[in-house]
Amino acid sequence: MHDLLTATLCAALLTCGGQAAFAAQAAGAPADRSRPATEHTRAANAAMSKELDFADLQDFQDAQRGFLAPLPDRGRILDARGRETWNLAPYDFLAPAMSRDFPPSVIMPTPAPDTVNPSLWRQSQLVLRDGLYKVVERIYQVRNADISNMTIIEGDSGIIVVDPLVSEENAAAALRLYYAHRPHKPVVAVIYSHSHVDHYGGVRGVVDEKDVAAGTVQIIAPEGFMEAAVAENVLAGNAMGRRAQYMYGSLLPPSPRGHVGAGLGLTTSCGTSGLLEPTRLIRKDGEQLWLDGLTFIFQLAPNTEAPAEMHWYIPELKALTAAENCTHTMHNLYTLRGAKARDPLCWSRALDESLQRWGGEAEVLYSMHHWPVWGVERVRAELGLMRDLYRYLNDQTLHLANKGQTMLEIAENLRLPPGLRRAFSLRGYYGSLNHNAKAVYNYYLGWFDGNPAHLHMLTPVESARKYVEYMGGAEAVLQRARKDYAAGQYRWVAQVLDHVIFADPGNTAARELAADALEQLGYQAESGPWRNFYLSGARDLRGLPPAVSARAATHSSTQALSMPAALYFDYLGVRLDGMRAQGKELDLRISLTDTQEVWHLQLGNSVLTAHRADRDRRAPLLTCTRLQMMALFEGRMTPEQAVQQGLLKDAAPFRELLPLLDSFRPDFPLVLP
Repeated sequence: MHDLLTATLCAALLTCGGQAAFAAQAAGAPADRSRPATEHTRAANAAMSKELDFADLQDFQDAQRGFLAPLPDRGRILDARGRETWNLAPYDFLAPAMSRDFPPSVIMPTPAPDTVNPSLWRQSQLVLRDGLYKVVERIYQVRNADISNMTIIEGDSGIIVVDPLVSEENAAAALRLYYAHRPHKPVVAVIYSHSHVDHYGGVRGVVDEKDVAAGTVQIIAPEGFMEAAVAENVLAGNAMGRRAQYMYGSLLPPSPRGHVGAGLGLTTSCGTSGLLEPTRLIRKDGEQLWLDGLTFIFQLAPNTEAPAEMHWYIPELKALTAAENCTHTMHNLYTLRGAKARDPLCWSRALDESLQRWGGEAEVLYSMHHWPVWGVERVRAELGLMRDLYRYLNDQTLHLANKGQTMLEIAENLRLPPGLRRAFSLRGYYGSLNHNAKAVYNYYLGWFDGNPAHLHMLTPVESARKYVEYMGGAEAVLQRARKDYAAGQYRWVAQVLDHVIFADPGNTAARELAADALEQLGYQAESGPWRNFYLSGARDLRGLPPAVSARAATHSSTQALSMPAALYFDYLGVRLDGMRAQGKELDLRISLTDTQEVWHLQLGNSVLTAHRADRDRRAPLLTCTRLQMMALFEGRMTPEQAVQQGLLKDAAPFRELLPLLDSFRPDFPLVLP
């Protein structure tokens, strides 16, 4: 059975990106079956080269400013068993002319190959820059040791670590790099800016849990952090994890025809991820903390890029961070791995609040991804542009919806005004204008567009068979699709052949042509996740090996211990097969010794319900810790073993319940029925 910790908890972010794909390729994976760019793709990318001012090198200057030292060993980081969690060497193709050891003061970008959108190529070259950087006096960052940045703020007697990456191995390597070039002061505090795993998962690489328990290290986070961090990817975690393999390009080899990055960063690390609970929550907007000689003024920004997120300003350093709400990309209002749509109005208002509070005095704006912006005027401009972007997405999507346009029509028709469209930091490297417009529509109006013909449509397989029949059969569709492919109509070719493939997944010719179309769309995509989705779909259509070659990140038991029992029981309800459970009734009492909780678990009407029963004095059937309970429900401990260990009084109820709980496949098909 797939362990809950790898199948669900944070699975949607903890894919290994191009790292695992490169390792699999080096170990003897199938030869590259990619195609070159067609003349239509070359023309589309050439047109993009004229759309933006690629002679503007400001970002390249900023990305290199304050550089002190690169990651050692070309960014290669290993875990305790000698397995790679990070390696930048496979990405040398992105910037072959750059010197890693002695980079120039101004980095000159190299031209994009015709298989990569030139705007995405530019972004990937920027995020490729790795190592230790000085932001301002007392603030340093280690960049490109993971998909996120780790920031170190120097206090009077110690250091404050902000957002310790995905994996503890990578966070530890980042801290070692810092100590190699700065005084060796102890970590006195850790700040989690928000509740996504790339901002807390490596915490054990920078602090010892004993020091946290002893009170010598504070861990600070926004209110609601624990609930959001643990809950977001659990109930639909398996589906998110599978889709994340596409979004982050987990099986794509790093190359100009494969993985070139994720827009927000290069890729995600593959190490050990854990969680230490905050010791101090920021509960009040405007709350101030005095941390080791520095003043931190916090602004709560919930329901923005994350459910629990916060900005802060350090007046002594005139340094402002807006966490992940203001980076060098249009972010996701809906992440393609799957999640609830985000509130663009909250996002815009949070940025406006930061602008109004500190925009007149902040001299640097640093983020948890990408590179900083320096100068009061530039900080104000960056905050204002990003604020306007999310407000425009909100208002103009609703403007068109109120005129009667549907979600797909709005996504196709919406355009940014020139002032927003020309800014590189607002380009859709991670999010995209198209799918963010759909997110806004869905956030307010849901999936239904009001057309009753769309209210109860046939399933993809059923409708595909009808479409192909109406179109004269698969061969007739293929004949027309080949002509459209030759004409560069790749979107339509992929769309129409999807019906042929779902009607007959064994149609090799349709799969090959659809893969070719998706590949060209990937070559043209400005968004890193769009490119990864297209190329991953092409890979699967060509029948390359499934996801077994990608090594999932590991998770420490602290992640499981952080999950409230109520959430775990909710997840068990998702695992229950309602059809097999028909007519079954069970009544179980479980006592959790580590949390001193008693739970009443009932099965009836094909529903698994749990509620606290602390006053129920009847003897519990199962008495154990949360981890032992999880092991039993996940098949890592049998009911008989639990009886032998004195945890379970009677194995019979569990022998009846466990077969009703499904284990979800982590590699279910996305481009095939």
